Amino acid sequence: MKKLLGVFALLFVLVMSACTNGSSEKENAAESKEKKTGTITYQSENGPVEVPADPQRIVVLSTYAGNAMALSENVVGVDSWTKGSPLFQDKLKDVKEVSEENLETIIELDPDLIISLSTVKDLKKLQEIAPTVTYTYGKVDYLTQHIEIGKLLNKEKEATEWVNDFKKRAAQAGTDIKAKIGEDATVSVIENFNKELYVFGDNWGRGTEILYQEMKLKMPDKVKEMALKDGYYAVSAEVLPEYAGDYVIFSKNTDNDTSFQTTETYKNIPAVKNGRVFEANAKEFFFNDPITLDRQLEFFKKSFLGQ
Repeated sequence: MKKLLGVFALLFVLVMSACTNGSSEKENAAESKEKKTGTITYQSENGPVEVPADPQRIVVLSTYAGNAMALSENVVGVDSWTKGSPLFQDKLKDVKEVSEENLETIIELDPDLIISLSTVKDLKKLQEIAPTVTYTYGKVDYLTQHIEIGKLLNKEKEATEWVNDFKKRAAQAGTDIKAKIGEDATVSVIENFNKELYVFGDNWGRGTEILYQEMKLKMPDKVKEMALKDGYYAVSAEVLPEYAGDYVIFSKNTDNDTSFQTTETYKNIPAVKNGRVFEANAKEFFFNDPITLDRQLEFFKKSFLGQ
């Protein structure tokens, strides 16, 4: 009899335990769902902003669309520069091109979150449409910026994990590249745009963040002097040799003027003569979001290392 009572007692404990665990799991799931369908308070540059915990319709009026897309598939509107990136075509095929000058289009998209630059003109009008968060470009470094957007989208963990992994991959590639080209070899980044030529510092897209910040490759002294502070500097084709490193990354706009490449001045640049100019699609290289950064890192590994 005692054994029988013991069996019944054990069964009772197991059943109650299962019921309690089931109830607890349901409560946790409900709580998690409630958090996702509710709001969070994001500490923006301009103070706290109440935003959706799981935004479903995001409009991005700035260079941060790639950050949002890397963390979410819920972008419904982007600026023209983002829309034109070949890297985003699949993700943006059904996404509307928008601008701050056309608020009606934004209203029609019925966003529940808007992300923009701090230079936006009609901030108050955007705030009337949906919770709006703005960022000052360059106020924080590019990887911290991604983590900030991760916080905004309630995905800080995912953003941080990507950043840590990216830094490791970029640092290793930098070590391998320096082993091949030499510790003192210099690299410069140039771009042709609207009949102008530009050289870039270390934080203006075009892969500069990877080359100089993560890989620790050397920048030519002339570029450091003229482009490091503002991020970029316009030069003429005649003085371009003064800014050309031992290796040159050419962020090339094929639909803009490239006639400087036919001049003797350009042809006589040592990097050109030695086959050390690596041409990239400028439209793929404008930004510094995770999608673009992964593409840039892949390009540098292939160009320098043949990987």
